[in-house]
Amino acid sequence: MTFNIVAPTYFQNELLPENTTLVGWAALVHGFTVAAPVRQMSCVSKKHISGSQRLTDKWTVFDKRYAPGEQPIDHIIFALKHENIDLLILKRTFEKIQPADIEEYVKATPTGAIARRIWFFYEFLMGRNLDLADAPKVGAIDAINPEAYITSTSKLSQRHRVRDNLLGGPDFCPIIQRTDKLQSFIDLDLANKAEKIIGRTSGHLISRAASFMLLADSRASFAIEGERPPRNRLERWGQAVLQAGKKPLNQTEIYRLHGILLGDDRFTKVGYREDGVFLGERDHSQDPIPEFIGARQDDVPQLMTGLNICNNKMRPQDIDPVIQAAIIAFGFVYIHPLEDGNGRLHRCLIHHVLAERKFSPSGMVFPVSNVMLERIADYQKVLQNHSSPLMPFIEWQPTPDHNVEVANDTADLYRYFDATETAEFLYECVRTTVEIDLPREIAYLTAHDEAEKNIMEYVEMPNRLAQNLIMFVRQNDGSIPKKRREKEFVALEQEEVSGIEKIIKDAYREYDEAGFTD
Repeated sequence: MTFNIVAPTYFQNELLPENTTLVGWAALVHGFTVAAPVRQMSCVSKKHISGSQRLTDKWTVFDKRYAPGEQPIDHIIFALKHENIDLLILKRTFEKIQPADIEEYVKATPTGAIARRIWFFYEFLMGRNLDLADAPKVGAIDAINPEAYITSTSKLSQRHRVRDNLLGGPDFCPIIQRTDKLQSFIDLDLANKAEKIIGRTSGHLISRAASFMLLADSRASFAIEGERPPRNRLERWGQAVLQAGKKPLNQTEIYRLHGILLGDDRFTKVGYREDGVFLGERDHSQDPIPEFIGARQDDVPQLMTGLNICNNKMRPQDIDPVIQAAIIAFGFVYIHPLEDGNGRLHRCLIHHVLAERKFSPSGMVFPVSNVMLERIADYQKVLQNHSSPLMPFIEWQPTPDHNVEVANDTADLYRYFDATETAEFLYECVRTTVEIDLPREIAYLTAHDEAEKNIMEYVEMPNRLAQNLIMFVRQNDGSIPKKRREKEFVALEQEEVSGIEKIIKDAYREYDEAGFTD
């Protein structure tokens, strides 16, 4: 296929900086008309650049001495040296390029690190071997740089003398950059911090805190979807979440969880869907106006098998559990394998990974969904930042039953993606649950128990009445509401009212001074 090296004025709706030409991933996408978004756009200047490169708007502009040759292989080399790895673009470039061109390059430099990496990625992504003899006995190299990316325990490919340290396999393989922000979260050692908090607290109190946090997470997960289910459905789903991590994640477990979520399967099929799926609005004719379209139904089984293989590859390793949870849970919701319930099951998978990897304490569910609900705009932004750039490359048409039908091959859009922002967001949510939600719940229950005990010692009354008193006083800025004072608490003397208000204030002093809110 002809490689078009003529520089455009605009590339993917972005104006190319003056006196520059496309380079790396952008050049490959433009030159081969590759159906993929370029999330990091690079160009090379025709002039010298102070500091060798500069950032301007959405472009990284490189000094003219970085200019590669005009062949596709030159831009692949540039991208692997100077840009973030993008397996989606790399695979779709390999589909356009002649295998003989790769073979010629590798034969010319059979011991070269870049040559062997390109060779490895070609056979990994394309699923077929090039006409090349195995690499000579030279020092092995990493597929991706562990200082720049989160990597798995490597497995040496003797054929290429390349250590496969990718997080997944050919059917599902996200990339996560080792950013300073992400590394700072990992260094917090939040699992150990949660264990220390629990270790200072009585088992009875922890059990109650766990119950409240589980309910909060279940309620928030439905609220994110705009639902307010009855209490029994919340509790049923909460029990399913509480079992997370006790069984291996596979198709059987996903179907089991989906069945629990649905409850009534008369109108929604349990398991992987057999039709298209989209998120968005409908026009006056009820035809779809999609903001996001899930993977083609025919691609779902292979994608989900790839996701499970990826999870199994990471599970026994020292990959950070929150990062693993981000890959699996968000990979799941991007594929959108179910007819309904994808969002709630995606959030349940976060708990599955954290529980299975022993990150969250036994019997404890961090209310991550509650944090996501509080930060719903950020949550939606993370999802949209991934999905919106993909939409121009999904060809679809409405079906007679007002659904979507995808007309082109889109499986790779869901296979290969950068999950860095996703992992950073999830870590922020988990940090909030460990550093704020867990201590707040324990502090609240401690204060509540002390207030209830002291009220009942001060004035003999049923514990339910004492609990109501605490609630009314806390909701009314420290005093019993006038209407309550004149009704169910009319028997209290004024001195007793003042004493009870002081008891509650004293019990909640540390809680309030810590800045917690009920």
